[in-house]
Parts: sequence; C-alpha cells; structure tokens
Amino acid sequence: MTTTPATPAPPTGYDDLPRLMSLMTGDEKHGPAATSTLDALWVLYDRVLRVTPATAEAPDRDRFLLSKGHGPMAYYAVLAAKGFVPVGWLPGFGSYDSPLGHHPDRTLVPGAEIGSGSLGHGLPLAVGTALGLRARGPYGRPGRDPRVWVLVGDAELDEGSNHEAIAYAGAAGLDTLHTLVIDNSSATYALPGGIAARFAAAGWSTTTVDGRDHEALHAAFTAPHPGRPHAVVAAVEPAYV
Repeated sequence: MTTTPATPAPPTGYDDLPRLMSLMTGDEKHGPAATSTLDALWVLYDRVLRVTPATAEAPDRDRFLLSKGHGPMAYYAVLAAKGFVPVGWLPGFGSYDSPLGHHPDRTLVPGAEIGSGSLGHGLPLAVGTALGLRARGPYGRPGRDPRVWVLVGDAELDEGSNHEAIAYAGAAGLDTLHTLVIDNSSATYALPGGIAARFAAAGWSTTTVDGRDHEALHAAFTAPHPGRPHAVVAAVEPAYV
C-alpha cells in the first residue's frame, strides 16, 4: 500500500532559523551583521512584541523598526518562522524580482514598518512614531498602548541623528520607546562608561546583557521603566571574529 508522505510542519521555532537563513545566499548577504541580531530578534518576536501576521495592520499593534537594515537575513528568517512572509520567498533573497531586498522595503515585506537604507535613520523614525502614537491618545485598554521597538547597531550611534534622537526621547519621557542596540564592537568612537551610559545620561532606563542569552534578553526587554524610554544593549561576539 502506498502512503502519502506527511506534509512537513511549517517552521515555528528557534531551531528552524539556521536552516531558513541558509536558504538565502549571495554576495551581499552580510552574514555577520545578520547573525549578530538573530537571538535578540527571536526573543522579541517570540515572547515580547504584540504583533502577528493577523494584526500587522492593527492600530494597537507594537511597532518594530529595523534600523540595522543591512544583512537582514535573520530578520527575514524570523518573519518567515512567524508566518509574516512565505518560506518560499527566502531562496530568492536579493534577486531582481524578489520582495526580500538587501534592505527591507516596507511596501514589499509584510510586517516591516520602515524601509531601511542609510544608517542612523531608524531611531529618529522610532521617536517620531512614539510621538505620533502618543498624540493619538490611549487605545482604551490599560497597558495596551502600542510600544515602539527599534534595533540599531553600535556603529550607527556614530551618526549625529542618533545623538539628537536619544537626547529628545529622554527629555520627552517617551516610555513607549525601546531601543535595542546590538553591540558587536564595530563602533568607531568609544564612549566613557560604554553605550548604556550614553543613554542613561540622557534620562533613559538602560541595561546591558549577553546578546545570546534568551532569558537575559527577555528580562531586559520586559523590565519596567515608567516615565522613561528604555535601551537594551545586547553584547555579542565582535564583528571581525
């Protein structure tokens, strides 16, 4: 008797991510830039962000902005694992007619909130997003006002636009704003006290964690910070390793 092979279950877990990333090839994939974000992105989408494929346009969804847009393979892999984009799109990554470009395009990638390009834009856009959501007023359910998350690289903080965004957000008390900094020791200019001290000086709540430790990341992401924006510095292996 011939039996029909069972249809493989769709990818949904962290263990699926390396396989999904391996489907994306090409000269412009920026592998280290992608893998540096993998664990933090997974914990955010798996355990923290209040957004799903079904609620990707809902007014009260959480917003995630990928400012570190070069090397988005980990981002695309997580979106595929969570059902935002079809797994079948991944092998076409970076090709002429693929929705999955070398930088995400918000008009082509389901779930993407911004089109990233020049580094240094994401954090100012996140500040504007948080301000816009604040201006709309409460969403009717306590604790359900949309939260804004932005992922930046440590080298992005060399950009002056981020200096201004950090200073303004702290002074404005944008407590729905969260910045995740992936620190792979690629910044040009060292700062006294490290990256977290820079945010703290501007009035932010801050914490620094191992960027590969899922429980530490989750605790940092969910730490209370009333009246202040929150910055999580996730330290990973140096980019040149």
